[in-house]
Amino acid sequence: MSAPWYRVPGGALPAIAGSVWLAAGGNVARIGALAWRGLGRTGVGYPLLALAVFGLFGAMFLRLTGKHLRRIRGYGAGRQPLWRFFDRKGYVIMAAMMGGGLGLRYAGLVPEPFVAVFYTGLGCALALAGVAFWGAFFRGRRETS
Repeated sequence: MSAPWYRVPGGALPAIAGSVWLAAGGNVARIGALAWRGLGRTGVGYPLLALAVFGLFGAMFLRLTGKHLRRIRGYGAGRQPLWRFFDRKGYVIMAAMMGGGLGLRYAGLVPEPFVAVFYTGLGCALALAGVAFWGAFFRGRRETS
């Protein structure tokens, strides 16, 4: 009997996580980039702030990536449900961040310069975590072949 369609080899979970984080990061960074277009001239202050946001969240997301990879490796090589690249807490945090960001933006509670700076830095940091997951996936494939 074959495993249900939603079960994937445990070694595939980092690739799934990497794809999700890259897609989320790309979308958030896109929103930030669109906000930059409406700002006109900004000088160097806003780009430096975006780099600071990237540095702060990039460090945090890389630590989370390591935590998730250790948990995923603990599952072993057996087939796992494809959504197990996150734990329950990860999904709650993701939903809160998405809901909070969407709510603040659509309520008009954050100015456009904030959206440009914060979303660009945050989106690039999310994408960096996606790249880290993909790197772990490829390293894992190389180690098993």
